Amino acid sequence: MKIAISGKGGVGKTTLTALLAQVYADVGRDVLAVDADPSPCLAGALGFPANLRARLRPIVEMSELIEERTGAKPGTMGGFFTLNPRVDDLPERFSVEHRGVRLLEMGAVEIGGSGCICPEGAMLKTLMTHLMFRKDDVLILDMYAGVEHLGRATVDFVDAMIVVVEPTRRSLGTAAQIKKLSNDIGLKRLWLVGNKVRNADEAAFLRAETPGMPVLGLLPADLAVQEADRMGIAVYDHVPSLRQVATEIANMIADESALQRST
Repeated sequence: MKIAISGKGGVGKTTLTALLAQVYADVGRDVLAVDADPSPCLAGALGFPANLRARLRPIVEMSELIEERTGAKPGTMGGFFTLNPRVDDLPERFSVEHRGVRLLEMGAVEIGGSGCICPEGAMLKTLMTHLMFRKDDVLILDMYAGVEHLGRATVDFVDAMIVVVEPTRRSLGTAAQIKKLSNDIGLKRLWLVGNKVRNADEAAFLRAETPGMPVLGLLPADLAVQEADRMGIAVYDHVPSLRQVATEIANMIADESALQRST
C-alpha cells in the first residue's frame, strides 16, 4: 500500500504521516516512511532518538553521491548528466529504523516553474519512481506542498493521496488546487483529512466545503501536539485523541485500497 500525504505548509502533513506510520507498524506492517520536505522533521514527530536522527541526511544534500550517480555536480543547470541514475541501494543504505518504522529523508529541490533540469532533480525523480515500484508493505510519503513528486508514470501505484487541511477557506483553496493538479496527471484517488479542528462548527464547515474529496477523518486541535514536539517524543504516544482518529483513518484507507484492488 502506497500513501502520499500533501497539503498547504503548516497544516499538519508530518503529524498525520507520523501517526499513520506508527499505526501500521504497531499492527505488524512493514513500513517505510519517506520525508520529502525541504526541511525534514518527520523523525522528530515519530520520536526517533537523537542518535538515530544524527544518522539521517536528506539525499538531495549528498553532493558527492549525486555527482557520482549522475555525472554532474548539484546546482548545475544544463549540460550532460544521467537522467536515470542508480538509486536501488539508497533506501537501505540511508534509512534508519525505530519501533518498526524505517525512515528515509529525501529532501526537495525548491524551484519554480514546471520542473528542475538538474542533477539533484533527476536523482529525486528517479528515487521516487523506484520507491513506487518497491514491494514495501506500506510506503508513506510526507510530501512537499503540491504534487510535483508524482509523475504520470507513478500515478497508478498510489493507493491514496491524502490532502491535509485546516478548517479555513485558504487551506481548502490549496486543497482544490492540489486536486486539479492531481487530476491533470491522472490521479483520481484523493481523500481529505481535517486537522486542528476545535469544535462541531469547524467539523461541519470542512465536511460542507470539501472540494469534492471524501473526508477520511478529522483530527482534533490539541496543544499536546506542541508539547510532544518540545519534549522530543512521538505524537502517537503523547496525544491519544489523535492516535484514535489516525487508527480509524488507517483502517478506512486499508478498506478502500482492498476495494479498489477487487474492482
